[in-house]
Amino acid sequence: MRVTVVIEDYKIVAIQKLTKERKMSPAIAQALDEFIEHRQRQEFLAKVMAGETDYLNSNDELESLTDLLKP
Repeated sequence: MRVTVVIEDYKIVAIQKLTKERKMSPAIAQALDEFIEHRQRQEFLAKVMAGETDYLNSNDELESLTDLLKP
């Protein structure tokens, strides 16, 4: 899908450096993919920690995952 957005130059440069992509579109696509994956992981772990799933791990194993909840 083609979308037009306004993004500050310094953010594009930072995304390109972090993703090691020279072109803007692949860099932004990769950054979005990573953001989505990170948020989904955070939401899943929050549900696990709240006991809202039937995820079978020990409390110690779950607590070791809490560092993934931090931004």
